[in-house]
Amino acid sequence: MIRVFYRELRRIWERPRYVIILTLGIVFSFLFFATLMNDGQPQKLPVAVVDMDGTYLSRRICHELDATQGVHVAAVFDNHTEARKAMQRGEIFAFYEIPQGTYNELLQFHAPHFGLYTNTAYLLAGMLSYRQLATMGMMAAGAVQREVYRKKGYTDDAAMGLIQPVEFDTHPIGNPWISYKIYLMTIIIPAIIAFLALVHTSYLIGREWEEKTVRSWMRKAGDNPLKAILGKILPYTFHYSLLALIANLIMFGPMHFPMKGSWPLLMLFTVLLIFAAQCAAVFIAGSLGDPQLSLGITGVYGALCFSLCGFSFPVESMPRVLTAVSNIYPIRHYYLAYRDIAIFGSGLEHCWPQLCTLLAFGVALIIGTYMFNRHYQEMERSSI
Repeated sequence: MIRVFYRELRRIWERPRYVIILTLGIVFSFLFFATLMNDGQPQKLPVAVVDMDGTYLSRRICHELDATQGVHVAAVFDNHTEARKAMQRGEIFAFYEIPQGTYNELLQFHAPHFGLYTNTAYLLAGMLSYRQLATMGMMAAGAVQREVYRKKGYTDDAAMGLIQPVEFDTHPIGNPWISYKIYLMTIIIPAIIAFLALVHTSYLIGREWEEKTVRSWMRKAGDNPLKAILGKILPYTFHYSLLALIANLIMFGPMHFPMKGSWPLLMLFTVLLIFAAQCAAVFIAGSLGDPQLSLGITGVYGALCFSLCGFSFPVESMPRVLTAVSNIYPIRHYYLAYRDIAIFGSGLEHCWPQLCTLLAFGVALIIGTYMFNRHYQEMERSSI
């Protein structure tokens, strides 16, 4: 196996462009997500107000809305049509509609109706705009109700007790800043690295078939297929594991991402994630024996990991078939382990099932190696 290991190091030295390009791709992905949401959430999303009332109250609502951190009042219109056209042009993500006579209705103790329109074609921007405007609307409604109760002779404490009889104390566990940077990078960066390790491993095995160097590769391993496979993939295991460890060191170090549990334990799961992804690649490439087909299947298999790992959409809410399929993805088990270790501070007593599952991907490597050896033996018999 050592001879195969050195053989692969020599091949990397002779043709380093693949490793360099993939490494630069990982670095670019890290910098992209680190700078894309530097503030944690999109700030000052453009919104508008349709002010048909033109009173002190409507102007005050505009000023208070513009003073919030999440949105920015980019325009004030006097009719619904202009605001709708601005939303269709993509200039704003949402708008308030304050109908005419709102202030007079409040003075007469009536309940005016505000309109809130959001462009949910942009999921994140539309959702954040809706949340900011809806929160502002509830605060404005509470302020108006307080003024009404004041005129009826209630004290401020009594008025607030009627407006909001129950107060909620929220505790966002694991991400108290509600930062999308923490939410995305802790999973998507290891997922990208594991995906590239998966595809690269499949390509490396397929390249041996295409270049007709399988025989010399196997002779270096003493015709032992397991030694040949392990000696070939281990240099890349070290490489991608090192990149993933450096990324985690930066995220949980200088970037101050939450980490309540054991740092060495999370690093162990990071290395196992890379190795499990390579085992899956060996299984696909070894079973198929066709370089082009195996590379295509590997790409399709790996691309679905971003959806089936469970960080963007809960696996528990997926159909049962997809819930079962998610278990064949190493990143799914890494995500569960990360959640237990980094967010809840759990130890091995809680995440041992994920550890065993990642280790079980070694069975896929053994099966893939066996199938690879069968294809190799068929090639040898056909060449006689």
